[in-house]
Formats: sequence, structure tokens, C-alpha cells
Amino acid sequence: MIKHVVCFKLKDNSVDELEKATNVLMSMVTKVPTIWGIEVGQNEVKSDRNYDLILQVVVESLDKLNEYQNDKYHVEVVKKYMHERIVSSVAVDYEID
Repeated sequence: MIKHVVCFKLKDNSVDELEKATNVLMSMVTKVPTIWGIEVGQNEVKSDRNYDLILQVVVESLDKLNEYQNDKYHVEVVKKYMHERIVSSVAVDYEID
């Protein structure tokens, strides 16, 4: 199993924008079949150092991670939406039991 973790720093981290972004990320639950698990969290501590949102996705393997990365809904809807609204993002992919 692989866990894919992405942290996002939004241009506008207002409550409304955080909720919209959370909903877009969570929409993958029913739209991206390679996802085994998904979690989205909003940062509670406001500081320049902190990111605003975290996305954690679990997939079966590195091959499934590649499928996820190229999934039409993920690319055309989620990535497009997020890339228009972020200042930066960081990602980590690692194996879990």
C-alpha cells in the first residue's frame, strides 16, 4: 500500500475557500476508483510556516499511484481546481503496511 500526502498553501485561506477546496478534494471518493482511502484536513494553526490543507490518499501500489496521478477526474477537475488556487504544494509518497 502507498500513502500519497500533499500539503497545499492557498492564495485565499478563508473559511469559505478552505471548505470549497476540501469538498473538491473529497469528491474523489466516488470519482477516482484507484483510491482505497482518503482524508482531507484543514490546518488549525495560522502561521506563515503552516500549510492550509492536507490530502492523504491510500492506493494499492506504485502502479495504482501512477493511475491515480493520471486519472481523468483527478487531472481535469481536482488538479485544475487546486492549481488555480494554490501558492505552493509539497508531496510525499511512502509505503505503508
